[in-house]
Amino acid sequence: MVRTAVVLSLLFSTAPAFAALPVGATAPDFSTQGALAGKPFSFTLKQALKKGPVVLYFYPKAFTQGCTIEAHEFAEATPEFNKLGATVIGMSGDDVDTLKKFSTEECRNKFAVATATPDVIKSYDVTLPVMSSRSNRTSYVIAPNGKIVFAYSAMSPEGHVSGTLDAVKKWKAKK
Repeated sequence: MVRTAVVLSLLFSTAPAFAALPVGATAPDFSTQGALAGKPFSFTLKQALKKGPVVLYFYPKAFTQGCTIEAHEFAEATPEFNKLGATVIGMSGDDVDTLKKFSTEECRNKFAVATATPDVIKSYDVTLPVMSSRSNRTSYVIAPNGKIVFAYSAMSPEGHVSGTLDAVKKWKAKK
């Protein structure tokens, strides 16, 4: 019991980790299933990038404390992201039925969430060390040319929304 508590405390500590894909790297393209406002849809990164930058944030599991906090913060900031032409999409190893519910209850119908398949988790190198079917908490901003312009990894939800929003603003200012 104590050992499990120690492992979990280390796993969900607030210490930042290094993002797997560095700024300047090309974001791997992928297609997956997701949900927005409780409705399922197909998502393709390449298609989303045609509209503008994409804020792609990985989170471990829907309806857990940190992931719910992060979803609420992204929901509150979504109008500002939208004004800047950015698309926000959350990614987790959850199934589409779970994501449909999460997209309405916690994302407040503001932004989409999608299934991060094991291949997507691996290609973005965001595997949660103790659960290979889950991702860690990493946020990226991907410019329309497919290049990563911001990357941040930390198990705490703090800093993900503010960091990605600042990065989108900086990208927009350089445009």
